[in-house]
Amino acid sequence: MLLAIDVGNTNSAIALFDGEEMLARWRTSTSSTRTADEYAVWLSQLMDLSGFQLADITDCIISNVVPQSLFHLRNLARRYFDIEPFVVSAATIPGVEVRISKPTEAGADRLVNTVGAFKAYGGHLVIVDSGTATNFDIVGGDGAFEGGVIAPGINLSMQALHEAAAQLPRIAIEQPENVIGKDTVGAMQSGVFWGYVGLIEGVIARIKQEYPVPLKVVATGGVASLFEGATKQIDHFDVDLTIKGLLEIHRRVKAGAVA
Repeated sequence: MLLAIDVGNTNSAIALFDGEEMLARWRTSTSSTRTADEYAVWLSQLMDLSGFQLADITDCIISNVVPQSLFHLRNLARRYFDIEPFVVSAATIPGVEVRISKPTEAGADRLVNTVGAFKAYGGHLVIVDSGTATNFDIVGGDGAFEGGVIAPGINLSMQALHEAAAQLPRIAIEQPENVIGKDTVGAMQSGVFWGYVGLIEGVIARIKQEYPVPLKVVATGGVASLFEGATKQIDHFDVDLTIKGLLEIHRRVKAGAVA
């Protein structure tokens, strides 16, 4: 079985595959200090609840944007699965041309999303990944990563608003019933939610003006579902896009090894 690990700045997604079938998917907060042993305890308990064991894992692939976490994840795979994990980077990812001025600066998550989106939807795409940051990534007609836009994530903006203004509370992010807020919480929810819808629509519109051919838009990420139904600019919502990308990269790596 394949264990696919996607480590983001705020949360991490972990999925277990048997061939093409996703058997289980879990989510945890990202911690750069969590040790291999702690990962193993947490993972073994979740796998046991789903009827699996650590010994069932034969392959491991990792996408990681938190460098301090990689040491512990490598040790997890080596110590508990007795395997060397495949770590995704611009240098290791197969079949993806990185068309930016400094290819090594492309984040692993953005490249994995490129692979997953191209596999599922073809080329000429904008991927909107809403997480700690909001990324707008361009996928060429041949599956190449062609750069994009990085903006602060919606949760970061909400946190900054609360921390910088003494009288503004910390609130949950949700779509308000009305654009015009009638109290502080309603006004904040409207400003953050519709402000981000405006950000998404505005950036996508400018990308489409600049790009020479029509683009489809795919949304993913931890908070992408918040915007479903709120904008017509997004063609597809795919919460598992990154995990699907990891599965496809693993397939390519295995195919290359066999060849």
